[in-house]
Amino acid sequence: MLKPNALDRFNVFNRSQPKLRLPIQIRYTINFFLKTHIMSTKKFPVPLSYFSMPLGLFALGLSWRYGARIGLLPHWAAETLLAAAFVLWLLLVIAYIIKIRFFRPEFLQDLQDLVQCCFISAIPITTMLAGLAALPYQTLPAKGLIFLGTAGQLAFAMYRAGGLWRGVHTLDATTPIVYLPTVATNFVSATAMAALGWSDYAWLFLGAGLFSWLSLEAAILSRLRTGTPVNAPVRGIVGIQLAPAFVGCGTYFAVSGGHIDAFALLLIGYGCLQFLLLLRLLPWMLEKGFSPSFWGFSFGLAAMTGCGFHLLAEQRLLFLGYFLATAGSGLVMLLLLATLNLARQGRLLVK
Repeated sequence: MLKPNALDRFNVFNRSQPKLRLPIQIRYTINFFLKTHIMSTKKFPVPLSYFSMPLGLFALGLSWRYGARIGLLPHWAAETLLAAAFVLWLLLVIAYIIKIRFFRPEFLQDLQDLVQCCFISAIPITTMLAGLAALPYQTLPAKGLIFLGTAGQLAFAMYRAGGLWRGVHTLDATTPIVYLPTVATNFVSATAMAALGWSDYAWLFLGAGLFSWLSLEAAILSRLRTGTPVNAPVRGIVGIQLAPAFVGCGTYFAVSGGHIDAFALLLIGYGCLQFLLLLRLLPWMLEKGFSPSFWGFSFGLAAMTGCGFHLLAEQRLLFLGYFLATAGSGLVMLLLLATLNLARQGRLLVK
């Protein structure tokens, strides 16, 4: 057990900070969490990868917002989901700030780990998605979040993706998670620029994401086919493979006006193929049971939902449209229920 004086450094509201004034209940709650957590565990309880949860919920909420716009869903459903995602995102941001401040070695370990490092991209991605969620309500703060997320993702891509060109990457670390720093980030930036009416910038970001995807795809699939199997507890991250085609298609809709054309159908077709291949792999992924790593599927599933709504809006391939919209939404909700069950069992947070 730590000595009392050792606990003082975790007291963020000690007398050396007279300018900070919060309600005493909040101060005691935060200090109690920090002290008891440090005494009871060696790890921070919230992994960086948990940002994939608000990422998937934001993306599904935005797809539902489009579904509500075309009359297929009630508006309150989309806005409620977006509000829940915003709260979860805010809690995770606060948690990660605490991690950086009080668990610096773990933060530096995340930064240096070739796999976990990529999840840092989920922070600017969710920041931009939070801005898109808030855009109809608070334009100026929403724009601030979008610009902050865009600047953050570019800065991290310079550090992470650019740094890999020195030959420091490994085959085992070449999993679909490497799509995040340059593919997912630029697709979301393109969608955000389109929402702000900056179409030229949107096309620039779409190009950055599209060609990054094409440059990474062969290397990732080659590793999955010929390298060592992904560790059983984190095999859910293979589900990220679903995202590029559907997220890219959603971004293409955002920047091109939303109409179904040949290129959109090409992307949807490739996304459907990835869905079928991943469906075949589910028993292998579930060998150790469900884990939060399965939220790796959520971004692709949410974007798949949006693609289904676009097909329905234009009365094209109606059966496929209904399938994509219902399957995508239903599977994200299933992820949410399974995660709540983990929380009920006390197995969600790291101990």
